Amino acid sequence: MTSKVFVAGVGMIPFRKPGSSGSYDEMGAQAVQQALADAGIGYEAVQQAYAGYVYGDSTCGQKALYRVGMSGIPVLNVNNNCATGSSALFLARQAVQSGAVDVALAVGFEQMNPGALKSAWTDRAPALERANQIVDELVGNPDMPKAIRQFAGAGLAHMQKYGTRLETFAKIRAKASRHAARNPLAVFRNEVTTEEVMAAPMLWEGVITRLMACPPTCGGAAAIVVSEDYARRHGLRMDVQITGQAMATDLPSTYASRDMIRVVGFDMTRLAAQRAYEEAGVGPKDVDVIELHDCFAQNELLTYEGLGLCAEGEGAKLVDDGDNTYGGRWVTNPSGGLLSKGHPLGATGLAQCYELTHQMRGTAKDRQVAGARVALQHNLGLGGAGVVTIYQKVSA
Repeated sequence: MTSKVFVAGVGMIPFRKPGSSGSYDEMGAQAVQQALADAGIGYEAVQQAYAGYVYGDSTCGQKALYRVGMSGIPVLNVNNNCATGSSALFLARQAVQSGAVDVALAVGFEQMNPGALKSAWTDRAPALERANQIVDELVGNPDMPKAIRQFAGAGLAHMQKYGTRLETFAKIRAKASRHAARNPLAVFRNEVTTEEVMAAPMLWEGVITRLMACPPTCGGAAAIVVSEDYARRHGLRMDVQITGQAMATDLPSTYASRDMIRVVGFDMTRLAAQRAYEEAGVGPKDVDVIELHDCFAQNELLTYEGLGLCAEGEGAKLVDDGDNTYGGRWVTNPSGGLLSKGHPLGATGLAQCYELTHQMRGTAKDRQVAGARVALQHNLGLGGAGVVTIYQKVSA
């Protein structure tokens, strides 16, 4: 027998530029302490913990959690590239839903360095070796940072296939800045216009400007998930339920299609979304607010299509119609998203959970989406992992 799973508490610290944050264990502990306080429980109530981070040694999760308490519980360390935070949440929810535990904690943190992402290992082939080979063949530009080649290359493929303009991606970035201006936890709160995004230095001529890429960021976020029975017995809040969640990995089409849009996870997104919608009993039209993986403005547009908000090739129309912001059909990334809120890899998925939990509670303040009752979270990591989570507001 499976249990309903509720988000009882969330925590998130302000995201910072590299070099201006606390240590990873300090950030993780602070986020956990916030989540426990929000839930109204002590650390001794937690039965399992899942700690997500990408750049760190083994058992960094224990180091962060030992700052909060040492209760002997299982602590599992999770690394799934940029989908790490939501992978930790996926495992925590699964543990509660299965009945294995009543209270599980997911925490994510990252202490990043400035500059482009790179592997810590130089003596072995990278996990993305196969994808890199395809990118070499389809995109070229071997001296360009890999992430730019991947996601800007996918954006270029969309431009070539559907006539999408660079200005469309600039509109997405400008929208992110307007949303982040309302978020005190975002690393960048300055508003930029579409024209300013277009005028920023080109990273790839005619394909992407600097402002269309998310910044390396440090931060931490956490969530406490509980069973229905436990919440009732202990008087915990039950106003936000995870009603659907799915994780998908790459399909043969990722490489066999020789399509950059597929290489960066489009089919993972679509599969995870379909499964999450089915479990929750909702569809794209039922969703009010979305936090999605806008590591690049290009990927936000691709994700609109992968999530089924529109048909393939119609993402630009969704942007031009204003259906991705307040007053439109969906509000996407009210937090400012990865582009403006920041992207500390291990924390990103749980920061999305933090935002959507507050949206479902009606406590998002200046960012609140009026009348929001269904929320969707999308978190993507190449190599690959795609996690889609559906949250629903539960009436008292």
